[in-house]
Amino acid sequence: MGKTTFIIAEIGTSHCASLEKAKALVDAAKKSGASAVKFQIVYADEILHPKTGFVHLPTGKIPLYKRFKELEVPVSFYEELRAYSYEKGLFFGASPFGLKSLEELCRLKPDFIKIASPELNHYPLLEAVSKIHLPVILSSGVSLLRDIEKALGYFTDRKNTVSLLHCITQYPAPEEEYNLSLLPSLKNIFGVKVGVSDHSLNPILVPVLSYLQGAEIIEKHICLDKTEEGLDDPVALSPNEFKTMVDAIRMAEKAPKKMYKKCIKSYGTSSVKAVLGTGEKKLAPSEKAAYTKTNRSLHYMRDMEVGEIIQEKDISILRTEKILTVGESPEFLSLFVGSRLQTKVISGEGALVEHLIAKGNHEK
Repeated sequence: MGKTTFIIAEIGTSHCASLEKAKALVDAAKKSGASAVKFQIVYADEILHPKTGFVHLPTGKIPLYKRFKELEVPVSFYEELRAYSYEKGLFFGASPFGLKSLEELCRLKPDFIKIASPELNHYPLLEAVSKIHLPVILSSGVSLLRDIEKALGYFTDRKNTVSLLHCITQYPAPEEEYNLSLLPSLKNIFGVKVGVSDHSLNPILVPVLSYLQGAEIIEKHICLDKTEEGLDDPVALSPNEFKTMVDAIRMAEKAPKKMYKKCIKSYGTSSVKAVLGTGEKKLAPSEKAAYTKTNRSLHYMRDMEVGEIIQEKDISILRTEKILTVGESPEFLSLFVGSRLQTKVISGEGALVEHLIAKGNHEK
């Protein structure tokens, strides 16, 4: 028999700031056979600019930033959920999205810290996480090998406590784009445990084939009802579907060859081959348009005039998302702070090097 797979029920923000609903989701994860639950500690200002655009929900079209603001809850909310998760015999983890949420997460003493795909290039966050002695799970959606290498570079002295999840950042993600035969290569290249964060709709195909390709961790969203207002509910698994997934993975652990043949019989040889893919790490077709827009870049936080000197409060590391323009990589933050603008910029605009006058020049 193979290793026992660590199965994470990604609750995220599907609780919609309701503690009662959050506990119901923990109950559902437990009954479905999950190993752990994971939440997201959200502060809108750490993630998005107020002008980022709109999201369509069952309740209508609302600003995405406003939606994230509605999901902000006190740390005591998660303290109670951590205790409740332990009562149910589940491991507890969460995703931070900036230094404030990371600090609060550390106060909770979670079993693991999860870095979501869009934060794979949030270098100040990665640097801070690298100094915390807790297991870390990195997702790698909308990324290239060089992006993963750079992120893992912050953890070179603690690879035994870091895991890497292959991911397709699309909602829902097409099963045929998962390229799961990449998993052994990722493990060999980076020397870390690997797994999959799955956004596809099928509860069996990607999870089972992930295990058969060496995944030790499988993460999937769970919801109470796909028609509710949670941001990820439409692509999450219902409790019954999540249990179906867990049962299929456990069967694969006991009889891998049998489960592979069952996948062939149920979905067809061509579908299975498509999900396994070529094993070459590249952006999935559904991700290409989102590269740089989903991940972090530098954005101005206020309208600024020619000649103004950029202060720390004037620029942030945010997801570009929706309608905003992409800025430079977060690694160039120090280049902007203290520099003088050579052009007028507007709040939310991506910060570009061409907007600057060299520091040495503006003092002459």
